[in-house]
Amino acid sequence: MSTRLQIAALIYSMIQAVTFGVGALLVLATPLAERAMILMPVVVVASLVVSLPIAWMMAPRLRARFWRDRGIQGDAISG
Repeated sequence: MSTRLQIAALIYSMIQAVTFGVGALLVLATPLAERAMILMPVVVVASLVVSLPIAWMMAPRLRARFWRDRGIQGDAISG
């Protein structure tokens, strides 16, 4: 298992929780709340699917090698 896949697997659940929270707020805090029984399962599935590519793209940025090769100390994500 590659290091990128391991890091992506570790951060996937955190990213999924954030995307679900954003989706739930969009549904429940807007006039869409009338259709919450239909839209909440859609939010759950969408957060599961959208979190995969986000975690995959963020994983290399969390490695020290990524920043060392560029001669940069880091950024807001990696510290």
